[in-house]
Amino acid sequence: MSVLIFVELDNGAIKKSSLEAIYYGAKVAEATQSTAIVLAIGSAETNALEIAGKFGAKRILHANDEKLSHDNSLAYADVLVQAAQREESKVIVMAKSGLGDAVAARAAAKLKAAIVSGVTDLPDTSSGFMVTRAIYTGKAFATVEMKSDVKVVVVRKNAVEAVEGEGEASVETFSPTLREADFVATVKNIDKTNTELSLTDADIIVSGGRGMKAPDHWQPLLDLAKALGAATGCSKPVSDLDWRPHHEHIGQTGIKVAPNLYIACGISGAIQHLAGVNGSKCIVVINKDPEAPFFKAADYGIVGDVFDVLPRLTKAVEATK
Repeated sequence: MSVLIFVELDNGAIKKSSLEAIYYGAKVAEATQSTAIVLAIGSAETNALEIAGKFGAKRILHANDEKLSHDNSLAYADVLVQAAQREESKVIVMAKSGLGDAVAARAAAKLKAAIVSGVTDLPDTSSGFMVTRAIYTGKAFATVEMKSDVKVVVVRKNAVEAVEGEGEASVETFSPTLREADFVATVKNIDKTNTELSLTDADIIVSGGRGMKAPDHWQPLLDLAKALGAATGCSKPVSDLDWRPHHEHIGQTGIKVAPNLYIACGISGAIQHLAGVNGSKCIVVINKDPEAPFFKAADYGIVGDVFDVLPRLTKAVEATK
């Protein structure tokens, strides 16, 4: 019996959110007295995959067929199912993402497994298998008992802090049977955004709202983001006004993020925006309006003009380097 952890790759490296999933899966394996096995799909060097061992994995299955070089939830779900059946996996773990959600749903249907997404903590296995998940856009939590033989757990980013250890894992070639029906749609080309960091993977995000006043007033925010090594985001009104590109829109109808640090500059804190950032470990709000709703959700607040505060923060950050 095993715990199978599906990981996502980015330029041949395991994504940070997937490292958290490995650590989570390894802890589940300890609690259920089973083995933590990683499934990596796509092109990657052996040494890039071996890092999974430092987060608790014992073995790594690597499926590296050329057809699997681009994200394909249909094919990836089939590969995952074959790996789960071969390894007799009773628990399947993966990080919550666009790809992870799609793969999890399809794999769960094929395995007739229970599935819980948005999981925020390690399961309670003292009497059954109980998991906690975020509901109502993170405003509440539900405890769910998973009673099926096979369980699929989709873990929210920052649900656990992945602690790197000294463990090692062997990498094995995994050659699944690929169905032509899974490749009825093919990727012809990929155009990536010009941003240096992905919002979903960034540990720090500096985001701006209409308080930035105009599209040509964003340099102080960009300077702080550069000093922090952060990604940049924005509120929906800003992207609607074309002040910033739409792929930076954070919120309920945009990208949902869960960085370690989220800095909101000139954003009032509408409920739709809060729904997209409430998974953040620490929220800092900068706004000249002391009654801005965002302050109620903030861990730290600065009441002041962003054009006065941001240069000071940037200077302070650069002074620490």
